[in-house]
Amino acid sequence: MPKKVDVLLITLASPIQIGIYENSQLIRVIESEQKSSDVLPVLFRDILKEYEVQKLLYANGPGSFMAIKIAYIFLKSLSILKNIPLLAADAFYFNENQPIKAIGKLHFVKIASEIKTQKLETVQELHFTLPDVLDYNEFSTTATPLYKIGAVG
Repeated sequence: MPKKVDVLLITLASPIQIGIYENSQLIRVIESEQKSSDVLPVLFRDILKEYEVQKLLYANGPGSFMAIKIAYIFLKSLSILKNIPLLAADAFYFNENQPIKAIGKLHFVKIASEIKTQKLETVQELHFTLPDVLDYNEFSTTATPLYKIGAVG
């Protein structure tokens, strides 16, 4: 009988990170430097063979809109086809609430619960981390990508 797990996907920066969680605890990490559009079908084919997936979770932005869009379309399709709930958390949950590069010197920042753009002179290196223990309170069933963020420019 396969283990019942939740699968968390972060595609906002390279490498792509996939965390396999059993009872909220991280039990396996999968990373790939490949394009998410190329590698997600292959990785999830193997994950679905090995585990019984209970929930799909992902970082829905801000970040690379193309990567977010690919992850959302892929996971939403899988969610519908396999009848698996899809949940999302914003990217700040995975990077200790650090600024996220937008364009030029503009960065996304989260102040209280609002995401805004802010000009920062120093560009910080972007690091996203899979949590060791999932806090499901950070995730929402509103899993659409965060596109409604103020104009960048």
